[in-house]
Amino acid sequence: MRVAIVENMPSTQHGLVGVALREAGVGLDVIRAFAGEPLPADVHDHDALVVFGGEQNARDDHTHPYLPALAGVMRSFGEAGKAVLGICLGSQVLARAYGGENLIGAAPEFGWRDITLTDGARSDPVLGHLGRQFVSFQWHDDTFTLPQGATRLAENDITRNQGFRVGRAAYGMQFHFEANQLVVEEWIRLFPAHVERKEPGWLARHPEHAAMHGAQADAAGLEIARAWVRQI
Repeated sequence: MRVAIVENMPSTQHGLVGVALREAGVGLDVIRAFAGEPLPADVHDHDALVVFGGEQNARDDHTHPYLPALAGVMRSFGEAGKAVLGICLGSQVLARAYGGENLIGAAPEFGWRDITLTDGARSDPVLGHLGRQFVSFQWHDDTFTLPQGATRLAENDITRNQGFRVGRAAYGMQFHFEANQLVVEEWIRLFPAHVERKEPGWLARHPEHAAMHGAQADAAGLEIARAWVRQI
């Protein structure tokens, strides 16, 4: 199996998704789209597609002109019945691909937060095995409307569309389930000023938050990653 991974910014961390892909022995083609590397030209060249997050929004076509093409590639993979995973920005681009509206700056959220599964997730092969509620890391400002025909899978009190599925296995996850504690530590090392602006005082409280939520979030994230890889 070969999986195309699209990165939307430098220092992208694959985290628990990378762990699950390595466990499965999957071959990876990493595409640094933000640096101008070409997107997959033929859906048949890969068995699945992963699109990670980024600092831009899903409609920043003027600064990241590849975004409309990326939306088209994600939809092509989904319509071919292949497994697709969009995380944070990736979920927003997937929503765009299927006709959802991107709501810029409408749902700022940061840190480990509770997420609740919907009734529509009960039979879902990726999220349905989790309990009714779990914890995952959040870092976003934007959200989106649910595309027509999509199934809402997860929500919380800030962002109604935390997770959705279109077709067989095209998944958009607004939350950073891939971000285990090591990834979070790397993010705060690389972007301390951004974190402090986003959530003043959070850096000083990070050890407390990590002790309270980190292990639980890591366990849920790895379950989700492994379940999605099984869809390939």
